[in-house]
Amino acid sequence: MAIAAQIERAIQQASCPEKVPVLQRYFKTGKGQYGEGDVFAGVSVPAQRQIAKGFHKEAAATDIQKLLQSPVHEHRLTALLLLVLQFQKAKKEKNKEELVSLYLANLEGVNNWDLVDSSAPYILGAYLFNKPKTLLYEFATSGHLWKQRIAIVATYYFIKKEQYEDTLAIAKLLLHHPHDLIHKATGWMLRKVGNRNKETAVEFLAMHYQTMPRTALRYAIEKLEPQLRLQFLKGLV
Repeated sequence: MAIAAQIERAIQQASCPEKVPVLQRYFKTGKGQYGEGDVFAGVSVPAQRQIAKGFHKEAAATDIQKLLQSPVHEHRLTALLLLVLQFQKAKKEKNKEELVSLYLANLEGVNNWDLVDSSAPYILGAYLFNKPKTLLYEFATSGHLWKQRIAIVATYYFIKKEQYEDTLAIAKLLLHHPHDLIHKATGWMLRKVGNRNKETAVEFLAMHYQTMPRTALRYAIEKLEPQLRLQFLKGLV
């Protein structure tokens, strides 16, 4: 049996049908919502991580591509977790390049916030850290919701390496985006910058907090000391 089929069977065996309606609501699969029409098997993320761990050495690019093209959300997430593991284990630049190409060729399957957040920093962010970041800026200005979320969340890898320039530049590009999923992602990354370099984050926020979406601001200031947080919320910075 092909590896992709074995993974699909493992996911089916781990499924809990009673979880499906909860996941459908949580990931907004209703008509007109961002996850409209997505299909769930009802499998927990820890279970998917275990499945990915068990198959990541055997899974070929064709297996990962097949899973990424599946209508089942857990197939796509497990494929991304496989891809992350393979990227982290890859020693040669050529192999990493191939994995990134596979990821970029199948972005249609990276179409919900958890799929983006589980993959973008660990594949694209890690790959681009010492390379030109042009692609992230193209994504940020693409008008495509998931590519725009990829652009900002991929910079989490840079933040962990104490490089904040691209996070701040992309955050600025996305600051007035109409969708709350981008507000949340932007605020989250600004908070991560602040966790490592408070001065840098506060300086950026002081310049933009009066016009940025309230959701983004709340996410960004969540870990600041209460008094400073209150000053931002009351417009007193």
